[in-house]
Amino acid sequence: MPGAGKGREFLRGTGGEISFKQMETYHKKIKTLDETKEVCDRAKARGKKVVFTNGCFDILHPGHTRYLSAARQLGNLLVVAVNSDRSVRAIKGPERPIRTEQTRAELLAALSSVDTVLIFDEDDPFEVIQYLLPDILVKGGDWADDEIIGADVVKEAGGEVKRIPFITGFSTTDLIEKILKLHS
Repeated sequence: MPGAGKGREFLRGTGGEISFKQMETYHKKIKTLDETKEVCDRAKARGKKVVFTNGCFDILHPGHTRYLSAARQLGNLLVVAVNSDRSVRAIKGPERPIRTEQTRAELLAALSSVDTVLIFDEDDPFEVIQYLLPDILVKGGDWADDEIIGADVVKEAGGEVKRIPFITGFSTTDLIEKILKLHS
């Protein structure tokens, strides 16, 4: 295997080789809440706009990736808070999530539009938003203004709340239902 004698480790797949070092790059995007706070504070100190969003992101699909890409374009640093497995069960029911919190975080971290990922265990992101105080809080267009958790805190701190239009035709719940129907 090329490079094997140079002390490198590789994953071998049908598309060739990927070094673990390349994988480490996006794994570094997954941070604790305190580490995320440090990243946000450093960015703000340099005059950068911190954008925050959150969600379950159970089965990543084009609706998610388009939404995250649009959110990233609103500022300089996109922080994505992912609901923990316990939190997803509390919100979506005992059959969810499909993917573990670590898998969901890794998939999000691998996206070029996402700068930092953190996992939170609360049923809603209010405390995370209050602690990080992003410049821009983003939710999908399917959320009414008065339902966006943390909007009041962000606005009081001089920040903005943005809604990105909901992209029809992509839904984790619909995808799960289709898979179940096909295999029943």
